[in-house]
Amino acid sequence: MENTLQLVGAMRACTRPPPVLISGSAIGLYGDRGSEALDEASSAGKGFLAEVCQAWEEAARSAESLGTRVVLLRTGLVLSANGGALAKLAPVFRAGLGGRVGPGSQVYSWIALEDVVGAIHFALRTPELTGPVNLTAPEAATNGAFTEALGAVLHRPTPVPFPSAAVRALFGQMGTETLLASAQVTPHALLDAGFTFRWPGLREALRFCLGVDRLRSLA
Repeated sequence: MENTLQLVGAMRACTRPPPVLISGSAIGLYGDRGSEALDEASSAGKGFLAEVCQAWEEAARSAESLGTRVVLLRTGLVLSANGGALAKLAPVFRAGLGGRVGPGSQVYSWIALEDVVGAIHFALRTPELTGPVNLTAPEAATNGAFTEALGAVLHRPTPVPFPSAAVRALFGQMGTETLLASAQVTPHALLDAGFTFRWPGLREALRFCLGVDRLRSLA
């Protein structure tokens, strides 16, 4: 947040401030909302992540007084084999040790890394896009469905559940708010502005991110 305020301060000192500021926060702003359908007009939730995201967005919004268009990207679970949750989960699932986390009913709002990059480029070039923008794929998935899809893509069973109590014991509040929280988030702003997702479906996105089709073509 402090870095964002410093950036806006530097912009304020410019004779001609930048025309657009892309600020990144997260769908953690919505908090744990169960199966409630959420979009950019939904209220903020409660919890540490929600408070941090709100403060970050408020810092970025201060650039609006300069005449700068501010886009507040709220990013979901980013799928990439090179980092993040998927990079950590893939080896476990390949070993046949994967399974649902907690109850499995919590909703994960995900997005492929390639669509993240595409959406940022789209936001830079789309003047009518302003304010909160959910950076998630059109179709969210429960943890149970995500587990099933990842197991199917890797052709591995998913017999080993990870209990909620273990998540809380090992990861504390942060683990609870990221692994057990539920947020069914729809990217209405991107869809209404005409953005086309390259990977709107979970299984296809997982196959691409993990290089499953590429590996088969080389076999």
